[in-house]
Amino acid sequence: MIDTSILQGKKAAYFTLGCKLNFAETSSIGEALSRQGVLAVSDGEVADICVVNTCSVTGVADQKCRQAIRRMVKAHPGAFVAVTGCYAQLRPDEVLAIDGVSLVVGTEQKGDIVDLIAEKMSERDALGTKLTVATKDIRSFVPSCSRGNRTRYFLKVQDGCNYYCTYCTIPYARGRSRNGSIASLVEQARDVAQRGGKEIVITGVNIGDFGRSTGESFLDLVKALDEVEGIHRYRISSIEPNLLTDDIIRYVSVSRAFMPHFHIPLQSGSDEVLRLMHRKYDTAFFRSKIERVKELIPDAFIGVDVMVGCRGETEAFFEDAYRFLEQVDVTHLHVFSYSERPGTKALEIPHVVSPEHKNERSQRLMALSEQKTHAFYSRYINKVKPVLLEHAQDGRPMHGFTDNYVKVEVENHPLLDNEIVDVRLLGFSADGTSLKGEIVYG
Repeated sequence: MIDTSILQGKKAAYFTLGCKLNFAETSSIGEALSRQGVLAVSDGEVADICVVNTCSVTGVADQKCRQAIRRMVKAHPGAFVAVTGCYAQLRPDEVLAIDGVSLVVGTEQKGDIVDLIAEKMSERDALGTKLTVATKDIRSFVPSCSRGNRTRYFLKVQDGCNYYCTYCTIPYARGRSRNGSIASLVEQARDVAQRGGKEIVITGVNIGDFGRSTGESFLDLVKALDEVEGIHRYRISSIEPNLLTDDIIRYVSVSRAFMPHFHIPLQSGSDEVLRLMHRKYDTAFFRSKIERVKELIPDAFIGVDVMVGCRGETEAFFEDAYRFLEQVDVTHLHVFSYSERPGTKALEIPHVVSPEHKNERSQRLMALSEQKTHAFYSRYINKVKPVLLEHAQDGRPMHGFTDNYVKVEVENHPLLDNEIVDVRLLGFSADGTSLKGEIVYG
């Protein structure tokens, strides 16, 4: 039994890079430290403990992680600095070499990070400590259900990935697919309801692959969560097209609480590039999946991940991808550029896309995304939709989202924070990123 009394009264600072899953996990680490008497540092204070949760999805992400760690060390001189996350798992020696880093915690040990911080703070090893295991030995599932900076909660249901896409390092950073049990996840959702939470975002690395550890299925999980009283909204953060089954789509179409909102990774609208990526579908399959969603849930917001500039993406292949995305009925494109990752199969693919062409392609797709989102939002002007409002500073407009994820701006009504209200949607806001609305009473 590790003595954690050394943590009592200490102050901690946190920094997170990367995905929603990382933010949820950092929040859970913060809650665990809080239970040991650790306070969150206030602005201008120097922390005793710093926790940095890293990302490694691109080379730029690695660089940002190193910069963030150095900033934390500089801002909090003498603090015990613990670094975890994907970059820490993949490049622990690089992290440990950064001046001021006290502890590097890999994926398998992340659930024990509070005890490890207490143990190593007691020892105060000036050389720092690295605690990681090989990817093949990552087995544990660390639960996480935490509130973000806004209204919604994030429930981690799954971790790891068995898909070895040629461009991706995530399976090496997070290990094989594994998950919590439906019973344990339902219990966490009930706890959110007791705390007054109304919306939960279901997160994970490859959530459609849920059930590898427990012999259950993602559809079983969706049905069980839908029965939790007090939770009014669920959103599925991201689900692979080949795992978004017709049964799941049908269930969401009649669900009590699962919102008409999907995020479905595509990565490329070129069949040749999808083959080079080792994705598990082609564009015809993806199109059929989108058409099925729209057939059963016409108002569904559909976000799509798209990568540009990966190895092998010739000009002709990109034009194929652009034309496909023009035609398919999706709402928003999350566009990002390919980044070379050491150890990935993509490095064996000929034809390297220049940074200039990557940028040009990104700009074209982001412009297309704006057109699609604007057209989708325009369909709801003058309609009344339920909006979950989020806290705003005094004098600032409140924002929130409709059931189908249209961002809405209304006048500030502090008593309506975390309340679902009917709002009549008017024209676009000044910056064009949301619709203005007026609350409908009675």
